[in-house]
Amino acid sequence: MHSQRNAGTGEAAVCVRDLAKRFQDVIAVDGVDFDIGRGELFGLLGPNGAGKTTTINLLTGLAKPDRGRINIAGVDAVSNPKAAQHLIGVVPDESNLYPELSGRDNLRFCGALYGMRKRHRDARARELLSRFGLEEAAERSFSTYSKGMKRKLTIAAGIVHNPSILFLDEPTTGIDVASARQIRQLIADLYHSGTTILLTTHYIEEAERLCQRIAFIVHGKIVKLDTLEALLQPVKGQHIVQVLLSDNALPPTEELRRVFHDVTLESTGPGALRLSASSPLQIGPLVNLLERHSLQILEMRTVRLSLEDVFVDVTGIERTAMNAGQVEGGQST
Repeated sequence: MHSQRNAGTGEAAVCVRDLAKRFQDVIAVDGVDFDIGRGELFGLLGPNGAGKTTTINLLTGLAKPDRGRINIAGVDAVSNPKAAQHLIGVVPDESNLYPELSGRDNLRFCGALYGMRKRHRDARARELLSRFGLEEAAERSFSTYSKGMKRKLTIAAGIVHNPSILFLDEPTTGIDVASARQIRQLIADLYHSGTTILLTTHYIEEAERLCQRIAFIVHGKIVKLDTLEALLQPVKGQHIVQVLLSDNALPPTEELRRVFHDVTLESTGPGALRLSASSPLQIGPLVNLLERHSLQILEMRTVRLSLEDVFVDVTGIERTAMNAGQVEGGQST
């Protein structure tokens, strides 16, 4: 799904400099800098509590920064947040739609808030309900929608006024796999239609699949920012084999190092060994060596390195902590 289209047109749609926000003794955002090019899909990747939602709230005028500058499509969003809000669409991590209103009436109401004429907002509501596959639920109250349906209608409400810039905060969190797949496709479609998108997520695969450039954010700081291609460059050309031995046996690491001079060995758990090299590994000699030591191989497989490996290497945060949102000192910010 990821596109190789160049990031933006060279002109920034969003420009952020030295952005900071503190809540009492918690530093939620700590000197953040980034630009988003026009027509770019930019990802902010980090665990829960890393500062992603606070960053979106600062960009959208829902919170005031302690310091820093935000420029959105040429508008100073710190001194004139109202003017900037009319240029953007926002999909918060929690739905802000009205539970008692129908899907159609929620979209009509959002259109009215943006000053759309009745005929225009009625037509736009019909268009979006059809586009998001919600026609059959159009007259039902929003409170009766499933989680996936609620996310889709919330995204529809965020783009009802055809904004050129869209901020999406954790759009697929807490929904079923099929709905998440549909929403990722909708995001890709919006990007391909020319919309500038800032996507926050703690799903590594989601960022890798959708985004052109990705910023790793941890404890309110951006610790790495680059194109997906550049982020993956350190792991390209590496050949990895993962070996699992029975009975949590200890592998003969010293002999392995003597025999395989150009291979990096790493113990990844009881009875587990990871071998990495810049050229394809010779499996036959490896199997023979282990068998000479009467070691039974339960599993031997090649591993394709991904953005997850880069993220773990840069941040030290494992996938399990990302998915659970359990990072020391973290809270939902």
